[in-house]
Amino acid sequence: MRGIPAELCMKCKGYKYLCGLPTCPILSRFRSMVNVVSKLSIFGAQNEVKGATPPSMIVGSGNYPKVSIIYNVPPLVYGEEAKQYENPKGWWGKASLSEIVSLRSSMISTILSGVNVREPFKLYEKELSLLSVSYNPISSDVKIQGNFDLKLKFDGIVLPRGPSAKAQDIKPEENPKIPKVLEKLIFDDLKAEEAVIEAYKSQLDVYPIINALSFGLLGIKKNRKLVPTRWAITAVDSIIGKALLNQIKQYGEVSEIQVYQGSYLGNYFYIVLYPSKYSSTWIEIWHPSTPWSDMETAVLELSEDYWGDYDFMDGGYMAARLGVLEGLSRMKRQAGVIIVREITSEYYAPVGNWHI
Repeated sequence: MRGIPAELCMKCKGYKYLCGLPTCPILSRFRSMVNVVSKLSIFGAQNEVKGATPPSMIVGSGNYPKVSIIYNVPPLVYGEEAKQYENPKGWWGKASLSEIVSLRSSMISTILSGVNVREPFKLYEKELSLLSVSYNPISSDVKIQGNFDLKLKFDGIVLPRGPSAKAQDIKPEENPKIPKVLEKLIFDDLKAEEAVIEAYKSQLDVYPIINALSFGLLGIKKNRKLVPTRWAITAVDSIIGKALLNQIKQYGEVSEIQVYQGSYLGNYFYIVLYPSKYSSTWIEIWHPSTPWSDMETAVLELSEDYWGDYDFMDGGYMAARLGVLEGLSRMKRQAGVIIVREITSEYYAPVGNWHI
């Protein structure tokens, strides 16, 4: 295999295919190492999967605008126990990387293919889109067509998912319980950006907001469409961040240099605030033997100016930026910002950017 610059891998994170190859060799290598683990997740009848989705649903980006809907179910797991299979907020700082990979690999990804992004109402009529924003697990019976693909799917933006199979039919056996603010916004004829901000201001967690945008539940009704989950994650981070930045620019500067640090899953974060009008620098350091680096340390740098213009879009930066802007908003201050993310060999599997 020809050599690929580590910096290119960091920008790509396995889904932009910037190297020109049809599949990511790094992710392919990792999948081959854990295929044997995924086989342990297959049990029960071969033509159906029964269990409660946490909920865990994804709008894929491949073959856009005819995309796949991924409906994840832990077989024979029901009720509150099912929540642990997709619980980023509950995982943070508590669950280990191996525990997260184990949970995700224990779900079956059932896939509906060829769904037109311009027809979100079809999923709404089947109540599938509403399931994505439910705060209770939904018992489901999924009829399977064909064989299982035993490979695990890992990603730098969205959560990993387990063995997959084509879904012939998905039957929810319970009604979703939807946050009241989303019930209102689903029926409102409000621009998607305004709906995201209203939901955020109501103290709703970002994860149902992301799913609501992704499954075409927000926006001017005639313009609504499905949005691939990876795009929706970055879009919500960007929309909320933009609103916070406009607010922060009205505040005075911090009076002294402040340094914060934290770590999780082998990721070490350092944030420096210094007296200045707002600007931001993102530095990502990938040590050897991490998912997007090989035998040498690779460094990625991105800058954002006062006006909110940045060098290029990076989902990890947008996630980290949102947390910093929320902090500045609580402080009622603006500042120059330096964010450093250092990734060590402890982070041996990419599990999305929710932990940033």
